Amino acid sequence: MSQDAQASSFPPIFDGHNDTIISLAGEGFDGPPGRSFFERADKGHIDLPRARQGGLGGGFFAILAQAKKREAPASGQAGSGGRSIDDVRETYAPEGGWPPPVPLEEAQSDALIRLGTFFELERDSNGQCKIVRTAAELQHCLDNGIFAIELHFEGADPLDAGGHALEVFYAAGLRSVGITHFRQNIYAAGVPNIFPATPDIGDGLTDAGKELIRQLNRRRVLVDLSHANEKTFWDVARISDAPLVATHSNAWSVSNSPRNLTDKQLEAIRESRGIVGLNYHCGFLRSDGEMNPNTPLAVMVDHMDHLIEKLGIDGVALGSDFDGAMMPAELKDAAGLPKLMQAFKERGYDDEALRKIAHGNWVRVLGETWGA
Repeated sequence: MSQDAQASSFPPIFDGHNDTIISLAGEGFDGPPGRSFFERADKGHIDLPRARQGGLGGGFFAILAQAKKREAPASGQAGSGGRSIDDVRETYAPEGGWPPPVPLEEAQSDALIRLGTFFELERDSNGQCKIVRTAAELQHCLDNGIFAIELHFEGADPLDAGGHALEVFYAAGLRSVGITHFRQNIYAAGVPNIFPATPDIGDGLTDAGKELIRQLNRRRVLVDLSHANEKTFWDVARISDAPLVATHSNAWSVSNSPRNLTDKQLEAIRESRGIVGLNYHCGFLRSDGEMNPNTPLAVMVDHMDHLIEKLGIDGVALGSDFDGAMMPAELKDAAGLPKLMQAFKERGYDDEALRKIAHGNWVRVLGETWGA
């Protein structure tokens, strides 16, 4: 069976996380030059042709706001904000503590440029892509082959403590916010990319962070707990009245990365009717924590087995980290997703389980969170 035929035999996938907007701008892991979302490329992990081939119907598209570079970007380089591969690596493996917070005005400027890029992409797609703001819109897109884009802040740096910017970004389509990334901001500190380690690293929410969770709850914006340390997780669990969600995290008992979730955390997510999206990054999958692309798909299924054991079939989904992480070579990119779905099937997952993993659980939890 061809890969295209395999994709059509599985339900469409809605994915919990990608960094594609950075890759399209030529500022991600592959570096410049940028590429078109509408043309097949051999760089990065997602473009529309590869998404169609792999059955990827859309996902959370992350905006990771960055400080300005102090030198001007190269002439003709797409995007702005100037995030280089060295900048990316600095946030992933800080030495001597976290990098300094991104100044609010710079984070907001960068976020506005990224949002503008999404609106341009939607406009230029001629109806092939849509920014979704409700669960009903998401389901409509999945049912009709329209690529669904959910706007996400990976780190709340563009949001002021008073909540005013949240209202503006919400009106523009923002529907989910991660509290922080691999750095510290005025709301919380993330976890550094070290191995092995527990997620119990650093302090929890600041007073501003606690108020941020209340603001997001009132506006019915999803709170993403991926990248949060353990104290922050439990602070959110005490405050939030929405399902607990980690868009792209794995099981700590399988791989001892601080980016992964302990069984106790998974139990709390289950009690809240929340969800965890399986992260495909090799370093968060492997029991040895190695950045090794020779990571079998069976390891991904092992994580899913454990997540289902702790969360139930209604609490699991996919959260690839495409365009922001190292993928298993066998999977490679979005076009390879039928291989992962087939691996789930061969492990014994039935059609209903595959539908819930592919998108059904995301539609449910987004509906419960957004109120639509």
